[in-house]
Amino acid sequence: MINIVLYEPEIPQNTGNIMRTCVATNSKLHLIKPLGFKLDDSHMKRSAVNYLENLNYEVYENFEDFKSKNVGTYYYLTRYGKKPHTSFDYSNCNENIYLIFGKESTGIPKEILKNDLNHCMRIPMTDKVRALNVSNAVAIMVYEVLRQQDYNDLLRVEPFKGEDYLTK
Repeated sequence: MINIVLYEPEIPQNTGNIMRTCVATNSKLHLIKPLGFKLDDSHMKRSAVNYLENLNYEVYENFEDFKSKNVGTYYYLTRYGKKPHTSFDYSNCNENIYLIFGKESTGIPKEILKNDLNHCMRIPMTDKVRALNVSNAVAIMVYEVLRQQDYNDLLRVEPFKGEDYLTK
């Protein structure tokens, strides 16, 4: 299973967008407190639209609480990572993969990162941008994992208007 972990997220709109991505990709969302918003925040609901009822998620008191309840391979997205996000093998569909993203203002604390430098990565970009928006980074990472897993059981055709919509 693909797990998206948000360490102390601050912006409800970003989390709402990530919630939608999680529902679209059958990924589980893990939220580590403190959160910069209430889960019933109207901004977050607007971003997640009507997908919240299908969201698989858990909330944790802190990073230690999260670690004590989740076993698998942890991958940390950080601007300080030295390996590109595509340099890892995510192809094992039976592995619990945790993609961990830090809070918008400061990222993942150095104290957490330095304990697993081999799994710290960055999405390559120019020197004109410090970091991508976290919801964009989540989408890039989830789809890289899914690409390597041949998109698991995700639909390859549009389910509402049908696969022949463009040719009718």
